[in-house]
Amino acid sequence: VANEDRVVMTALIEFVWALTGAGIAVGLYPVLRKFNPALALGSVAGRLVEGMFVVVGALGLLALLTVSQEAVVAGSAGLSSAMTTSNLVLAVREWVHGFVALLPFGVGAFMYYVVLYRSRLVPRWLSGWGLVAIALFMVSTLIAGFTQEFGFTTVNTVLNIPIGLQEMALAIWLIAKGFDQRALAAASESRA
Repeated sequence: VANEDRVVMTALIEFVWALTGAGIAVGLYPVLRKFNPALALGSVAGRLVEGMFVVVGALGLLALLTVSQEAVVAGSAGLSSAMTTSNLVLAVREWVHGFVALLPFGVGAFMYYVVLYRSRLVPRWLSGWGLVAIALFMVSTLIAGFTQEFGFTTVNTVLNIPIGLQEMALAIWLIAKGFDQRALAAASESRA
C-alpha cells in the first residue's frame, strides 16, 4: 500500500481528536457543574461517547490498511474477498464519522452552550452563537444521515462553518479572557 504512513498518521490524529474532544468537556465540567450539574454531566457523557465512536472510526481506518496489505500479499486470488471486506469496513467508518459520532457531539455541545448561556460565564452573544451553530450542525448531520452524503458536500460545509468558527472563537475567548469572574463569584456565593 503506497500511503501506509499517511493512513497511520490520520488514525493517530483521530485518536488525538477523540482525546481532546472528551478532554474539553471534562475540563469544563468542574465549572459548569456549579451552574447545572445535570447538563454539565450530560455534556461530558456526550463528548465521551463521541470520542468512543471516533476511536472506532480510526480503528476502521487501520483495519482497512491491514485488509489492503493482505490483499496485496494474496494477489488476485484474494482480491474479491478483500474488496468485500474493505467496502464493509469503509461503509462502517463513513457512517461512524459522518453521522453516529456527530450526534453525541451535537447533544453534548448543546448542553454546555445552554449552561454557558444561562450562567453568563462567557458573553451571551458567544454562547448564543454556539446554540444557533450547534442547531445548524445537527440539521447538517441529520441531512447527511438521510442522504448518506458524508464529508464536504455543499450543504454540510455551509451548515458546519458556523460551529467550526464558533468553537475556535470560544477557545480563543477562554484562553484570552477566561470565564466571567462575576458569574463565578455569584455561583460561589449562592452555594455558600
